[in-house]
Amino acid sequence: MVTQITRGIKISVLTSFEGTYFKNYKLNFAFSYQITIENHSKDSVQLISRFWEIFDSLNDKETVIGEGVVGQKPVLKPGEIHTYKSGCLLASPFGAMRGYFNMINFTSTRNFKVIVPNFKLSAPFALN
Repeated sequence: MVTQITRGIKISVLTSFEGTYFKNYKLNFAFSYQITIENHSKDSVQLISRFWEIFDSLNDKETVIGEGVVGQKPVLKPGEIHTYKSGCLLASPFGAMRGYFNMINFTSTRNFKVIVPNFKLSAPFALN
C-alpha cells in the first residue's frame, strides 16, 4: 500500500492484478486499484474531478480526465472516509499510475489539488 497526505487529505492505494484477456486481437493485462480517501482536516471537502496518467513498460501513456470518481463526487466531513475501486488495462505486465484529485474546501470555498501517490502495477507471474 502507498499513502500520501495533502492538506489533511490522506490518500491510500492498494493494487491487484486481475488477469489477462484478449480484446481486439490484442493481449491485455487487467489491474484493479482501491483508493481510500480520509479527511484528516478540520473542514468538509468534496472531490470534484480526477486526473490520471497511466503508463506501461512499453512507454505507452494514457491520460484520463473526468468528473468525480466512478460516477460519484463524494463529500467528506472531518474524520470521514470514502473508498472506491476501479481499474485499467495495460499492454504489458508492468506499469504505473500517478495523478491527483481536484477538491473544494467548503469553509474557504477554494479549490485545491490532492496528490495521489505514484503506484506501480505489476503482474506477479512476470516478477523474478
